[in-house]
Amino acid sequence: MARLFWHSLEGVSTLPDITMPQLGETVTEGTIIRWLKKVGDEVAYDEPLFEVSTDKVDSEVPSPASGHLAEILVAEGATVDVGTKLAVVTDEAPSGAVPAGSAEGPAVVATPPDLQPAPVPPAPAPAPMPPEPAPAPMPPEPAPRPEEATGSVGTESSGNGMVLSPVVRQLVGEYGIDPASIPGTGKGGRITRADVLSFIDRRATGGGAAAEPATPPTGAKSAATASRSGAVAAGLPVTGSEIVATDSYTPVAGARDEVVPFTNIRRLTAEHMVRSKATSAHTLAVIEADYEGIERVRKAHKDRFREEEGIGLTYLSFIARAVVETLRDYPQLNASVGDDALVIHRNIHLGIAVDLEQRGLIVPVVRNAEGQSLRGLARAMAELADRARRRKLSADDVVGGTFTITNPGPFGTFLTAPIINQPQVAILSTDGIKRRPVVITASDGTEAIGIHSVGLLALSFDHRAVDGAYASAFLHELARVIESRDWEAEI
Repeated sequence: MARLFWHSLEGVSTLPDITMPQLGETVTEGTIIRWLKKVGDEVAYDEPLFEVSTDKVDSEVPSPASGHLAEILVAEGATVDVGTKLAVVTDEAPSGAVPAGSAEGPAVVATPPDLQPAPVPPAPAPAPMPPEPAPAPMPPEPAPRPEEATGSVGTESSGNGMVLSPVVRQLVGEYGIDPASIPGTGKGGRITRADVLSFIDRRATGGGAAAEPATPPTGAKSAATASRSGAVAAGLPVTGSEIVATDSYTPVAGARDEVVPFTNIRRLTAEHMVRSKATSAHTLAVIEADYEGIERVRKAHKDRFREEEGIGLTYLSFIARAVVETLRDYPQLNASVGDDALVIHRNIHLGIAVDLEQRGLIVPVVRNAEGQSLRGLARAMAELADRARRRKLSADDVVGGTFTITNPGPFGTFLTAPIINQPQVAILSTDGIKRRPVVITASDGTEAIGIHSVGLLALSFDHRAVDGAYASAFLHELARVIESRDWEAEI
């Protein structure tokens, strides 16, 4: 078990402090996911030191200096403000540090002497038990929370005397939580987003406030519960499931079930997707596209392209280029819904959904995609995907997108109805491309059967922003560009 300890750094030269980095213009705090080094370990300059999670992205943070990790001041799982001191690196190995691999285990927090609790005196011998036990004294009234006492911590008021950040106010509103019931671990006792999520987790497993029912956000009823309720309403027997649904739609795991806690990125995705479905009038339009012209170019140039660029020549590169060209003529899909108005963006910032080896999904953004060639887009997308999987993205890499492409095609999907990436108004899914028989019409009007590479393009769009005719016309033009553009000239 990890232990708390303090060791002296007298006579040891310290290097720059390790602090919570600013991982984006709008990021104000971060959560330590995992320390990659233990106290006493040697650290090289720019070597990954710890993993941090923000409300935008998870990242590995490199060490700003070479030396030895002398202190770790913030434990894994703790959320702290940007600029908070996290650890100390020194030139020499600190005295008293537990070496790596020690049987005593790694230390996760180093506590300075002035912050350690005072020694606890030995307990006195118990007094003889009186004949009748005296009634227990009433517990003292709890001290007021820091934000209740000062009213100055945080960024925005919740309206009930407490001061909460916008994301905290949104979460407590969605889940019907009284903020006063959540212990705050932020600076000055401020309630952080992690505090709210932890409270929700405890309540879902029976460890939260019993008097407060777990009310999920609108539309968040589980599919299992919905199916069960539908079967009961239809008079059908409900059998074969170990899941028991409570009145609050919280499933109870059976003896053979496994409970896998949501990761931070899974929580963020869930919140974002549920909010999107509750915000946008989702509508789906689908068209088939013939990729035979692209297929011929890929086969002819893929080896040379890999030698020159170091990456594969994928269908996605061609599709992204075609999307950029088509959005020029259909700008209302490169837009956001504002306050009773549609905000049309003149620059195309193309979001590309990246699968993190089935551990989550993140959408980095290719800036100013309208000014890039096919090769430029291919390089930019490959570089962002690589950085995403190595946790090297910054928060600024995943914000500001105006249109998103998600690409489940490599898994052979037939048709996908994606959820809009807010505050955008459309997202395109590029599904599996396969060799299929198609009708080929010659210039003289005669027809024949041929084998071509064919796939579906599925567009989820916000019906508040555009109508079906506009979205369908966009898809028709996109398919035409894919099928008829001179792609040889693009290579």
